[in-house]
Amino acid sequence: MPQKKLLPIFLFLMNLSPILFFGQHQNKLLVELVPERKTLTVQQEIVFHNTTSDTLSTLLLNDWNNAYSAKNTPLAKRFSDEFIRAFHLSKPQERGSTYGITIIDEEKSFLDWCRPDKHPDLIELSLREPLNPNQKIKINLTYFLKLPKDRFTKYGYSETQNYNLKYWYITPARYENGAFCAYSNLNIDDIANAPCDFELTFKTPLGWKLFSDLDEQKESSTSKTTTHTLGGKNRVDFSLFLENQISFQRFKTNKIEVLTNLKENRLDDIQKAIAVDKIIKFTDSLIGIYPYSKITVSQADYEKNPFYGLNQLPAFISPFPDTFLFEIKFLKTYINTFLKNSLKLDPRKDNWIYDAIQIYTMMHYIDTYYPDEKMMGSLSKLKLLKGYTLMQVNFNEQYSYFYMLMARKNLDQPIGNPKNTLLKFNEQIAGKYRAGLSLKYLDNYLGEQKVPLAIQQFYFINTQRESSQDEFKLLLEKQANKNLDWFFNTIINSRNIIDYKFTQLKKSNDSIQFTVKNRTGHTVPIPIFGLQKNQIQFKKWLENVSSDTTLTLPKKDIDKLVINYKNEVPEYNLRNNWKSLNGFIFKNRPIQLNFLKDLENPYRNQILFLPTLEYNLYNGLMPGMRFHNKTFLDKPLVFDLNPAYSTLTQKMIGSFSLLANDFRRESNTYHVRYWLSGQFFDYAPNASYMKLNPSVLIKIRPDNVRDNRKEQLVFREVIVHREKTDLEVPGKENENYAIFNARYLNVRTELTNHVLFKTDLQIANSFGKLGIEAEYRKLFTDNRQINFRWFAGSFLYRKTNSDFFNFALDRPTDYLFDYALYGRSESSGIFSQQYIVAEGAFKSKLENPFANQWMTTLNTSFNIWNWIEIYGDAGLVKNENTPTRFVYDSGIRLNLVTDYFELYFPVHSSNGWEMGQKNYQERIRIMITLNPDVLVGLFTRKWL
Repeated sequence: MPQKKLLPIFLFLMNLSPILFFGQHQNKLLVELVPERKTLTVQQEIVFHNTTSDTLSTLLLNDWNNAYSAKNTPLAKRFSDEFIRAFHLSKPQERGSTYGITIIDEEKSFLDWCRPDKHPDLIELSLREPLNPNQKIKINLTYFLKLPKDRFTKYGYSETQNYNLKYWYITPARYENGAFCAYSNLNIDDIANAPCDFELTFKTPLGWKLFSDLDEQKESSTSKTTTHTLGGKNRVDFSLFLENQISFQRFKTNKIEVLTNLKENRLDDIQKAIAVDKIIKFTDSLIGIYPYSKITVSQADYEKNPFYGLNQLPAFISPFPDTFLFEIKFLKTYINTFLKNSLKLDPRKDNWIYDAIQIYTMMHYIDTYYPDEKMMGSLSKLKLLKGYTLMQVNFNEQYSYFYMLMARKNLDQPIGNPKNTLLKFNEQIAGKYRAGLSLKYLDNYLGEQKVPLAIQQFYFINTQRESSQDEFKLLLEKQANKNLDWFFNTIINSRNIIDYKFTQLKKSNDSIQFTVKNRTGHTVPIPIFGLQKNQIQFKKWLENVSSDTTLTLPKKDIDKLVINYKNEVPEYNLRNNWKSLNGFIFKNRPIQLNFLKDLENPYRNQILFLPTLEYNLYNGLMPGMRFHNKTFLDKPLVFDLNPAYSTLTQKMIGSFSLLANDFRRESNTYHVRYWLSGQFFDYAPNASYMKLNPSVLIKIRPDNVRDNRKEQLVFREVIVHREKTDLEVPGKENENYAIFNARYLNVRTELTNHVLFKTDLQIANSFGKLGIEAEYRKLFTDNRQINFRWFAGSFLYRKTNSDFFNFALDRPTDYLFDYALYGRSESSGIFSQQYIVAEGAFKSKLENPFANQWMTTLNTSFNIWNWIEIYGDAGLVKNENTPTRFVYDSGIRLNLVTDYFELYFPVHSSNGWEMGQKNYQERIRIMITLNPDVLVGLFTRKWL
């Protein structure tokens, strides 16, 4: 909207509900940088103006720099939850703190202060006398800031000795609803500062340059120092960059000065200036005028929250023009800073508004300047890739797919939830995109520029005073002239899913009668389209479809009816939205065959194929072809067929699985999976096995989804048929057998703590047994790690004389064929040295390693330097008709990647000194994981 049209709106608002322009707090700081110590010395004066209706006896001050002071602060715990090792492994000099704090009032009296329990980055200040409404108090502070290294949160000092200062000074917290916002630093950029007028005097050594979005009022130098004087009115925060090697550029437009150091060396200054000016004008026209004269758009801010997808591409792949890349990076970072500096919302509680306006603006920018751009850029033009949905998706459609990644896993959360309660992927990607899609959805439904008008009105009000999402709702409803409770209750503040489908369809010569079914019962407006050769013939919004609704429309030369054709509604399942009028069922979703993997195409039945290559000692190399329907989004029904050829036995082998997912949206048992799997491979030379495995998996989650606890139950029947082999003379009971297996797992894993409890019940004709396992792993603040694992197993009954089903000390026989053993029947050689954590979990190979009555073991390890650990195992083994036997071993563990790649070097055990015995190299044990699905979990756990 042109800027000149905004004035009548603002005048109207001013008359409708007068804006309360209240006196701001004043915040004066005199700061000096001491580079060699990475510290700031601060003298500060705060004039606190009680603009509330409450009488205050205490003040709450934000001191987020002190969040770096210890390894048990809320910030440190957040890092641990998300498996970020840098902070926990950091040196003391790399972490920050605030120290030497003194606070006095106008009468030079010292004021008492403390840090609230569990909030080491807040200061609770006790006033000598209550502060009545509209009264002021002046307080003076002196303190020292030890700045953190920027590798933790991008804020602090860098390797190049530059400084990115954010959330570093002490300042009053936001006050609303009768209390101060007591928010700790969690590295999610949601500090709740009260608006202040700032005066900043900053001293640096001579030669240092200062860049800030505050107004620079004066700069003076002596022979040793430079003094920068800056100021800003009605600010909730500001950015400050100190550099001894300049990376920032200045771009001046008619309205604003932009300071940026975004890395894009392939554009010249003129190209950058054109892009910057275009983005500023676009943002001003859509949202409103930025209220300050300067803004910073930094590389650090972009890297902290990059454009997901672009940052995943390897450097040698450049599917987008250089100008486009710069615009997207600048646009995303600029809008984020624009909104965070301007809006005076509670950034934790009302975070979805920041996200919604940011992504909504970005989508409009793409629609305006790059309407034909694809998600994969120029790669979509390659003829070889034309058949892939991934290549044909428009750039703005990717937002829906990334949101659905979590929704289809039943891990999405209401976007209206406080920011600190969101999973990392939801907070940075899925929830952010859902917020923008939701605002775009409302815009498409209301039309007539009603949503942009409400955004502009809300933005203008919010730049002047503190506000909330309730005011945003009122403005939207006023523009829409209708109740929008459905939007806020269903789309924003719940995780209710939306899913409409066609049921009955009747055709006549001039009309179509059809029924639309609301599959979830959550009623929102939904569009229906009529298509002729994939060209839109009509569009109609359906409202109040709460159950089955039958409609009649003119036929109008259409061959398809489509619900939500352009995916305007954040709908859970688009695969049931098509109805062909030609009468053939396959016209609804034809079969599509694609190589490797693809995005889900709701209009095709996709079958994906890819060559596979596996190996085990008895089948050799196993080239094969895998056929499945697993796209990037989880599906309710999944099949996977992987036939292969054994180069060693020259016969066909392979595996298959068929599973059904039941995602329960309102239950703690949020995921139930039913599946049938099977495999046919060799387990020994010239001896094959066939396994059939019908199973039920029940996943349970706590109410707090950010808790890293996983709980699950598994019930399955394991049916095995084995061929006889010359290496073993199996009895009838262990040649072909069926075992009922019930397992329970409860595990909570984070960087500093790992706790696991597991039970395993097995019932068969020839035996019954129960195993219990517990693990504990602790990473201490001095970077020492200790590991404990306890196992106990006992037979309930036993009707066989074979060792095949017995408990094992060093490696089980794996009669359930659960483990990825590359030479499962080997007793010597490299393949016999493969180590898995199961049952006794000993590393040394002892004589008579089996137990046919009961067994209990304790496994421990402790690191002596980085990933080098010492380990020790001890246990009791009981066999029938023999005394209980005590066994032990010890050695060195190289814990290169915990649970994924480890080496064990035995030193001493019940066998004696192992290092002095012959063929020691055959005693070394190796843990290695090559399964891609398992390895992916290593990299995705920090997001979920």
